[in-house]
Amino acid sequence: MKVVCVIPSRYESSRFPGKPLADLCGKPMIQHVYERVLKAQIVSYAAVATDDERIFYAVENFGGHAIMTSTEHLSGTDRIAEAVSVLDLEDSDIVVNIQGDQPLFEPVQIEEVVRPLMEDPTVPMSTLIYKIVRDEEITHPNAVKTVFDHNHFAVYFSRATIPFVRDKGQEASYYKHHGIYAYRKDFLHTFTRLPAGILEKLEALEQLRAIEHGYRIKVVETLYDSVEVDTPRELDRVRSLLKKKGDS
Repeated sequence: MKVVCVIPSRYESSRFPGKPLADLCGKPMIQHVYERVLKAQIVSYAAVATDDERIFYAVENFGGHAIMTSTEHLSGTDRIAEAVSVLDLEDSDIVVNIQGDQPLFEPVQIEEVVRPLMEDPTVPMSTLIYKIVRDEEITHPNAVKTVFDHNHFAVYFSRATIPFVRDKGQEASYYKHHGIYAYRKDFLHTFTRLPAGILEKLEALEQLRAIEHGYRIKVVETLYDSVEVDTPRELDRVRSLLKKKGDS
């Protein structure tokens, strides 16, 4: 069983155009993500899937693999599905989706997210969650919260605060969704052929499409948080964190 990692990356962004190529300690941000992927020994192949020639050639220039995809894709998952279609993979092989704006993720998280699929052939997809420790993330809509059942299958994802605590004196643990996914190749193509669901459109969260159509998503709690770079200010924060770690 192969494990491949595809990093969806586009140049256009309403809040931070060109962020995959933004300089981060002497390297484009997408290079940091790619190099961290390669540190995961379980990954046999990695590539960046993009619709932009600037990103394509930047990846090739630092020695990475890049796959050109359509400009019509509405989501990173759709872009990954097209990229995977040109790779020599079996239906049971595992595809990992790493967001190109998470240059601080830990390589071990790839092993964490694929483990459920390797251990149970009935699990079609999995993703990571992280116990919230910063109070502001409990109510912030950019920190997507999730609730799950006793078997660690997702019940729901929301930008709202879930669960809602009605009565005083009760406390809840809150978990945010960490945007790293693993899919079986055959399910990846099934997923992208599903019509968008009502909840997906309301929350602007594509993982809800799987739940709305009756598919299960295994959630794996990770001990590692990660900063998503959506603005130049967040890039500065990541730059400072990398300098503190001496990881340039």
